[in-house]
Amino acid sequence: MFRRRIAFNEGLLLVQKRQNRLDAAIHMLGVFTDLAVIWLNDEKEVVDSCLARSWRPFYVPKCPASYILELSPERLVDFCLGDKLHFEALIVA
Repeated sequence: MFRRRIAFNEGLLLVQKRQNRLDAAIHMLGVFTDLAVIWLNDEKEVVDSCLARSWRPFYVPKCPASYILELSPERLVDFCLGDKLHFEALIVA
């Protein structure tokens, strides 16, 4: 949250307990960098995306979502509505 930039190959995946619009909303208050935000449903299908600008009050997806992927702004063009993503568990010891 307090970083000035995010690297091209970095990101953050937020997982919600239930799929809906309100729980998947984000705010950018206190965030010093713009982010590419990708919302995914239970099937890990892209349901919305946006360029979230720093210090803006909030962003709500157009469709219910369970996952929020926050990436470098340059990565926004890598995702289209309907794209399906696959996650693999990474365990760091």
